[in-house]
Amino acid sequence: MKEQLDELRSLAAHAQNKRTETGIPRVAMVRGAIPEHELAAVYEPMVNVILQGSKSMTVGGQTLHYDPATYFVMSIELPAAGVVRSASSGAPYLAVSLTLAPAVLTSLLTDLPETADFAGQESAFSVAAVTPELLDAWVRMLRLMSHPADIPALAPAYEREILYRVLQGPMGWMLRDIATPETSLARINRVVQRIREEFARPLRMEELAEDAAMSVSAFHRHFKAATTLSPLQYQKQTRLLQARKLLICAGANVTSVAHEVGYESPTQFSREYARAFGLPPSKDAARIAASMR
Repeated sequence: MKEQLDELRSLAAHAQNKRTETGIPRVAMVRGAIPEHELAAVYEPMVNVILQGSKSMTVGGQTLHYDPATYFVMSIELPAAGVVRSASSGAPYLAVSLTLAPAVLTSLLTDLPETADFAGQESAFSVAAVTPELLDAWVRMLRLMSHPADIPALAPAYEREILYRVLQGPMGWMLRDIATPETSLARINRVVQRIREEFARPLRMEELAEDAAMSVSAFHRHFKAATTLSPLQYQKQTRLLQARKLLICAGANVTSVAHEVGYESPTQFSREYARAFGLPPSKDAARIAASMR
């Protein structure tokens, strides 16, 4: 696998210290130090392969670590905080990712046989070791950056192969469940989408449980198993991350941001913001702005 990793590192070497588009649909890469505030975000469903250095991801109370020869799967949108580190040699952090497209995954699953049932597993994110077959598919995918005319014809086939290799691995059940409408993970995902779209509105647990076709107690249990968060914690983290974005990008004042993301009390907003990010809203925004100059 060393030769495959070396080629992938070479192919991704021109990535920037932020999400860098490759010209291939849903495929991106990143290189080097990433600002802390960019690593605290709501992450989209994806397969992420570490090529160099290492990364830690914290979702709720659970932290996972991954390094070269591992890949990370997140099957639903989750608020998380990340930390990236350079390799022991000093070489910069380097990773590639494939955003999950439900239509592609569903189409692929119709062509595959049923596999073993993984009842009892509900987490929406995990880490596993890469295989030579998975790396091979990634090498072919990234080579397309040098042959853009081939992308429309070949990228969909390589995307399906990457997903197929993940489906064959220990996290394959996760992709199957998220693409199968009546599994508990898929039903929790529908609720997650609703919270993401309506994060500024008060949560009504009975309505959310009804959306998931579960009792309120079962809904809480399955939601926590999938995300490590309660629905209220998920909403709060989503609100605070959106508030941080507004403060940094739009330069809005604290009171207006508090109301926009759903807080009735600016004081409560400032208190929860400081607890989450270590500084009150205005000071945190000023610190980030200064670091970006």
